[in-house]
Amino acid sequence: MKAAVWYGEKDIRVEERKLKQMKDKEVTVRVAWTGICGSDLHEYQEGPVFIPVEEQHPLTGQQAPLTMGHEFAGIVEKVGKGVTSVEVGDRVAINPMYTYGNKPEDVDAYDGFQFIGLGSDGGFASHVNVGEKHLYKLPESMTLQDGALVEPTAVAVQAVKEANMQFGDTVAVFGAGPIGLLTTIAAKAAGASKIFVFDLSEQRLAKAKELGATHVYNSGEVNPVEAVKAIIPDGVDVSFEVAGVAPTFKQAIDVTRARGTMVIVSIFARPIEWNPMQLTNTGVKVTSTIAYTPTTFRQTIDLMGTGQLKPQGIITSQIELENIVEEGFEALTNDKSQAKILVELSGEM
Repeated sequence: MKAAVWYGEKDIRVEERKLKQMKDKEVTVRVAWTGICGSDLHEYQEGPVFIPVEEQHPLTGQQAPLTMGHEFAGIVEKVGKGVTSVEVGDRVAINPMYTYGNKPEDVDAYDGFQFIGLGSDGGFASHVNVGEKHLYKLPESMTLQDGALVEPTAVAVQAVKEANMQFGDTVAVFGAGPIGLLTTIAAKAAGASKIFVFDLSEQRLAKAKELGATHVYNSGEVNPVEAVKAIIPDGVDVSFEVAGVAPTFKQAIDVTRARGTMVIVSIFARPIEWNPMQLTNTGVKVTSTIAYTPTTFRQTIDLMGTGQLKPQGIITSQIELENIVEEGFEALTNDKSQAKILVELSGEM
């Protein structure tokens, strides 16, 4: 089968790969759609970040070169003899997160984690073998294309939960890439009364406005702190840092009211210089989140299934696997009008 395989920085190859032998507690999924994630882009531009190179990852037993892709959905095509929760023909979204599973759910990931498509072969291929515990059935109200949006949407849902948002809270989002846009959607669904979004791209800001932001600003032209405090003098209740650079990290704290909360959602590619006195002098609480819990992943499917969460508007392109480097990774690198690009593997909706 054809697969998009990571070999190194700026080295992703579409090549023939053989599907590994399925284990007793695994199923073979015929992949329908797979999204390109910001973390995939990090691996392309400056990896390895999560991908194990020097040795096999202890949770997956695999290392590069690996088939990428962790935002995917498909149809169960074959079931291992130890599998009981799904059947051939079931439509499923995949929770790609590996954990050791020996801690309570809310802290389990912080004991060590990895992802299908980063630490093991993933969904940029027509078929992939997936452990039973990673599979979540989709309701009839959701398409397989919707299923490919569950994983990134769950990241945003977890971030909103981490913020302990209250109905009517005011919110600022720094970064209008895919996760920033999804955080905007999730914050709106959670009852945010005002949502400020900051980015350097006018196209992404227009998309944020379309998806529920009440105020959008180009942070290269407007001071975010002044913009927020002109409308809410005390600052917003919650801010989300989804850009991953030092200026937005500091601005996210500065726009937040005393004793409000700033949530770090982004992946920082490099260390930043920062003075913790910024917190001491303001009382802002800083927290962070990585991915999602299994409960949040299921809740995200439920919320999408009922229409309470509608992330479909972030899709900007649908491409074929053969063109994933130029029309996928390079497009996301160079074209800021792109948000979520989905790769079609079998064409099933």
